[in-house]
Amino acid sequence: MRDKFKGKDFLSFKDFTREELEYLVELSVYLKKKWTLKEPHDFLKGRSWAMVFEKNSTRTRNSFHRAAFDLGMQSVYLRPDELQISRGEPIKDTARILDRYYDGLFIRTFGQEIVEEFANWMQNPVINALTNDEHPTQGIADLLTIKEKKGDFKGLKIAFTGDIFNICHTTMVAAATFGMDMYIACPDYMKPNEVTYKEAQKRAKGTGAKIVFTTDFDEALKDADVVYPVTQYSMGQTKEQIEKQLKDLRPYQVNMDALKKAKKDAIVMHCLPAHRGEEVTDEVLECPQSVIFDEGENRMHSIKAILAAVTL
Repeated sequence: MRDKFKGKDFLSFKDFTREELEYLVELSVYLKKKWTLKEPHDFLKGRSWAMVFEKNSTRTRNSFHRAAFDLGMQSVYLRPDELQISRGEPIKDTARILDRYYDGLFIRTFGQEIVEEFANWMQNPVINALTNDEHPTQGIADLLTIKEKKGDFKGLKIAFTGDIFNICHTTMVAAATFGMDMYIACPDYMKPNEVTYKEAQKRAKGTGAKIVFTTDFDEALKDADVVYPVTQYSMGQTKEQIEKQLKDLRPYQVNMDALKKAKKDAIVMHCLPAHRGEEVTDEVLECPQSVIFDEGENRMHSIKAILAAVTL
């Protein structure tokens, strides 16, 4: 399995089979054990990766830096405004130069087409650290968290609410791939990326999973094993768009009354940062069912696994 990853880009869950994604989860488990036992795992000594972040980041950027350190490799942060690409140099020129200097690129940007173009022009692997459409490193961390807390994936139900963007897209494909039902509660005008939705439905047919969009929050919450709110708006939206979505998604806030409609042992996840008092209340995030900080830590272990898989 390891040979299938070496030198491969990690841009979207749609590019990977269940077996491949499962391998990354198991590798995350292995590397987390190494971390917990304080055993060295500097498998990537002498390697150097570049980072380009066009969007703000706390967990993704810091987890990458720490993952790189523990793996024995160097991480070099490149500010977008200091690169010539900021004044109009073509991506294909920047990509081919970075490819000569570094063993890979870890990039957070806006359009999915940007990471795809970097990957097209680079021989070394490119890892998607988040785009408007996908957040695959978060997806591995989420699968690791669910596995730790629930033991298995098959037959679980995820109640998801918030903006229909990268986290929703990645979670849809993950749920369908591993046989989990996913109910997305949102206003009926909010629609997912059509290509991603079709891929999720295709995979769901093979696993028996259900991917359901509903305006009925109670329907989503009923018998849910995982309650997953995310921000009700995303970076780059206009003030008017944000105000509209905050108003329209207000009935879908995850508060303690909403959480009681899920299973008693349901866990609460959130990719963070959370807008406490908007998509989720402070009380829910601080309750015993919340696993958000375990999930946040797992970002580091999952990124280690991805880096090791595509580099070794």
